[in-house]
Amino acid sequence: MKKLILSLVLLFLAWITLGQTPIEDYLPQNVSYDLAIPTPEEILGYEVGEWHVSHDQLVSYMRELARVSDRIALQEYGHSYEHRPLMVLVITSPENHLNLEAIRSEHVQLANTKGSPSDDSKLVHYMGYSVHGNEASGSNAALLAAYYLAAAQGPWVDRLLSETVILLDPSFNPDGLQRFSTWVNMHKSANLVSDPSSREFDEAWPGGRTNHYWFDLNRDWMPVQHPESKGRLSLYHRWKPNILTDHHEMGSNSTFFFQPGVPSRKYPLTPQNNVTLTEKIAQYHAAALDSVGSLYYSKEGFDDFYVGKGSTYPDMNGAVGILFEQASARGHLQENQFGSIGFPEAIRNHFVTSLSTLKAANDLRADLLKHQSLFYQESIKLAGADPVKAYIFGSEGDPARAFHLMEVLHRHDILIYPVEKNIKKGTQAYSTGSYVIPTNQPQYRLIKALFETRTSFQDSLFYDVSTWTLPLAFNLKYDELGARDYVQTQLGEVIATPQFPKGRVVGSSDYAYLFEPNGYYTPRAIMRLLKAGIVTEVNHSIHTDRDRSYARGSIVIPVGVQRDKRDIIEAIIQEIAVLDGINVYGLNTGLAIGGSDLGTRQAEVLTMPKVAVLVGDGVDSNEAGEVWHLLDQRMDMQVTLLPVEALNRTDLSRYNRIVMTDGNYRAITDTGVENLKQWVTRGGVIVSWKRGGKWLSDKEMSKVQYAKAVPDTTGYKKYLELDQNRGAQVVGGAIFEARVDLGHPLSYGLESAQIPLFRDHSLMMKKASNPYAYPIVYLDTPLLSGYISDERLKQISATPAVTISALRKGRIITFADNPNFRAFWYGTNKLFLNALFFGQTISSGAAEE
Repeated sequence: MKKLILSLVLLFLAWITLGQTPIEDYLPQNVSYDLAIPTPEEILGYEVGEWHVSHDQLVSYMRELARVSDRIALQEYGHSYEHRPLMVLVITSPENHLNLEAIRSEHVQLANTKGSPSDDSKLVHYMGYSVHGNEASGSNAALLAAYYLAAAQGPWVDRLLSETVILLDPSFNPDGLQRFSTWVNMHKSANLVSDPSSREFDEAWPGGRTNHYWFDLNRDWMPVQHPESKGRLSLYHRWKPNILTDHHEMGSNSTFFFQPGVPSRKYPLTPQNNVTLTEKIAQYHAAALDSVGSLYYSKEGFDDFYVGKGSTYPDMNGAVGILFEQASARGHLQENQFGSIGFPEAIRNHFVTSLSTLKAANDLRADLLKHQSLFYQESIKLAGADPVKAYIFGSEGDPARAFHLMEVLHRHDILIYPVEKNIKKGTQAYSTGSYVIPTNQPQYRLIKALFETRTSFQDSLFYDVSTWTLPLAFNLKYDELGARDYVQTQLGEVIATPQFPKGRVVGSSDYAYLFEPNGYYTPRAIMRLLKAGIVTEVNHSIHTDRDRSYARGSIVIPVGVQRDKRDIIEAIIQEIAVLDGINVYGLNTGLAIGGSDLGTRQAEVLTMPKVAVLVGDGVDSNEAGEVWHLLDQRMDMQVTLLPVEALNRTDLSRYNRIVMTDGNYRAITDTGVENLKQWVTRGGVIVSWKRGGKWLSDKEMSKVQYAKAVPDTTGYKKYLELDQNRGAQVVGGAIFEARVDLGHPLSYGLESAQIPLFRDHSLMMKKASNPYAYPIVYLDTPLLSGYISDERLKQISATPAVTISALRKGRIITFADNPNFRAFWYGTNKLFLNALFFGQTISSGAAEE
């Protein structure tokens, strides 16, 4: 027997080296297979693992399975940015397919606290693969999983399909998978090369991990800002699965990971029974991996804290989420500490754990169904005992931000109610444009996770961010409502679908139109005007007429000086009202009864921002993608993605704005530095943050100074505490409060003199010698939510969050922090966009020379 096992292992390793593994060597042999169901090789023309499957090939195979198998129905739930189909295979017995909608309807009652599982209740199992496109063994294992579920014959398979509805999503990230498969396939040799230095393992920037706009989709389960996530969340809540598997890869020198993960690092609202079930399921994975001789670990390295990850989000929704991490070949065959890791081996481990999860879920079906039912029943009890009965939020000046928060909440199946009568909570007044989220609803735990602030933690290490409080991210005023306040709040009917708030045009004018800068889409409104060649001004003073007072930073459209464009102006202001949600006011006189007249010298004509975002090797692709997405998708602006090395040779005169996100910028030569410096002196504006800002300081283009890191000299430390002590000093993601100068162009449109900022790094700026050069400063006690060590908190307190530098005619605006984090920090988007649109108008006297 030992000789037989050794022979099989050696044979498998030989197939890995050749890059070919027959499907029989992946599949369990304790069942038979329907010969009418085509294998992947019969459709694709190669064995699984011989090549990396491209997304179009993956789709072709899944469509063919759905065509020939009465166990499978294929549904498209959306399209990626590059218009690739997002698809799921609904797999169950033919009998269940005839009654599928009734099964779904009965199942979701468990999440509505209106039902309890019976002996006949069906389990819903969501199998998800390769949310990171360059962690491709997952999607390639999906080929095997789909074939097995379509073709396998036997009593256990029949029972599984009879008792389970399986949602198999072969690719969470079609655009990234396509990008990566193209790279590794185009660099594959006939004789597989395992040298880690080979170009096959060195993807071109930005790599295949992310989606079209370079976002990590495994961080988007909570923000839900991209079509892949929006479609997936809609599907998720339509079915309310009991278990979800999330298949990933990690470094080539690793082994295999499956949850439960680090026990002390789960989200506090996760029920203990979730952990118990995860541990029971883990035993099945261990047995499966033992049977193929794979090394693994399960209670270290990864956690279950951030609720926006694919393996944690289900835990807040009555299900069990399971993360799998497989050592990656990152191509077809790569050397590692054990000798080598082949692509077929990585695929095999994901496939066997796909089957072990199916086996565990089927064996534990009654437990998982009961867990879901009790999860929501207990949620209602917890809500009843919670002194917080609701959360209220809103913005009179910018209803668009409140709308976008409602969109996020609605995608999480959270009930939202409009306020019908103005109310006051403490010093805050909430108008009829405000909204209430009662905590007494099935999604209680998730609501708490999205709205609470938390500054105490069981552990000081986090795999991802330590906080994400949504109303702070949107910079909306919000409050907790206790029982007394909640009872007195008059609510309307539940909002079925949030509707974008429309503005209105107030009055008609031959003289001028004006709109205030509060609206989130003010930059998009300005772009409509500038694209049409309309003279548009920003008024740096307050203007008050007989009807109302208009805030500093209001946008003025003089009609009298461009009467030939009157019809165009009238059409555009209607678009601004309807499409941008902004009120536009017609003014028939420029004479002010307070503040400045409309023709004030404090008004400046705006120029079209011509934006280049530096991209390429050394640049943080996530942050560059966030800028690209914001300007392209939301603000309807043309954006040049300018490779960093282009600064060494490119005439920059066609741009007037350059954005430098986090990155090392080593590709810029001395010639490039001088090119950029001269561009700024001629009037260009650079907007930068984190290491982008530090690079500008190091090259003496900005006058920003950064605090030096303080070494730990507290003495003797225990070796076993090294990781914990160092990790405790990492600023992994927390929210801090800053003071804002509301008279500064960067703050136009803000409603409060304090603003929440997100920080995930340790670079701190020093205060400039010019007291006007840092218009936004962290408070003395700035922590609002999240983890930070006492030492780091002291270092951040009272430091600048923004510093302005002048270089002759140009400006360099340096943010301490990324204002566009993961596309859901709508509140600080305002600061970034103001920097782009109004940065050139900042007085040199208010910048550090």
